[in-house]
Amino acid sequence: MTTPNWTLVIHGGAGSMSRTNLSAQDDAAARAGLSNALDAGEAILAAGGSALDAVEAAVRVLEDDPAFNAGRGSVFTFEGAIELDAAVMDGATRDAGAVTGVTRTRNPVSLARAVMEKSPHVLLSREGADGFSVEQQLGQVDPEWFAIPERRRQLEEMKARKSGAFDIDMKYGTVGAVALDVHGHVAAATSTGGLTGKRWGRIGDSPIIGAGTYADDRSCAVSSTGAGEFFIRAGAAHEICARVRMLGETLEQAGQAVFAEIKAMGGVGGVIITGPSGESAWIFNTPAMYRGKASGSGERRVAIYGDE
Repeated sequence: MTTPNWTLVIHGGAGSMSRTNLSAQDDAAARAGLSNALDAGEAILAAGGSALDAVEAAVRVLEDDPAFNAGRGSVFTFEGAIELDAAVMDGATRDAGAVTGVTRTRNPVSLARAVMEKSPHVLLSREGADGFSVEQQLGQVDPEWFAIPERRRQLEEMKARKSGAFDIDMKYGTVGAVALDVHGHVAAATSTGGLTGKRWGRIGDSPIIGAGTYADDRSCAVSSTGAGEFFIRAGAAHEICARVRMLGETLEQAGQAVFAEIKAMGGVGGVIITGPSGESAWIFNTPAMYRGKASGSGERRVAIYGDE
């Protein structure tokens, strides 16, 4: 039996970005951030490390990068707060951890992993998740550390339009990573600030295991980005894995089938997928998706727009 080659696929969100509305500076910043995240995950996988370590490392880089809507640079709620969600899943064991409504943990993806490994639970929320983070001695920051002026401007612009409860039309900056390691195991991680102007403690798909995040060595690992309500209703990440496992579909076939359902419901966004055979796919029905891929065969790619 041949040793599996490692694969890493990342995303920084799907949405309405185009060459006309994304400045050259923002384009370059996003590409640099994606490349840095690939570097972090690749270093672990190339050294024989685990897919779980690799996806956490890649997502931590994206969380710290203000170019993306996760960690520093997250969007504001309607009330002007920042509430962070994240999830991780280990395809070898189907262990999972997730957090929602976190306000002080610098790297929510690492808190999600702590929930998976250090608690008997899968999903912790709000004050409880913040308290558990302190107990686990994870890095804490003042909530203002996450805030950047551009996100405040986006909230004010959305409120001025008075077009709806939250901003469903702008770009979605959720970040995520999926990986296959040389041991044949897959893992997934997702992190987000949610939607600009979200209200009433809204929770999207990112921290919902089976909706925005899922990993199973028997099929694949998936991380989603987009209008989370639709991904929750479709059970998108699990549905893709189930189609691969039970119907024998390729990652591309399974992803396209689930996306057809999401589109029929009115949803937009994207997914990244990798499987234990080393194949990978990214699918999105928006004009663009920040994305990147690296593999043990030397492949290396960073892209934003649909025609790349």
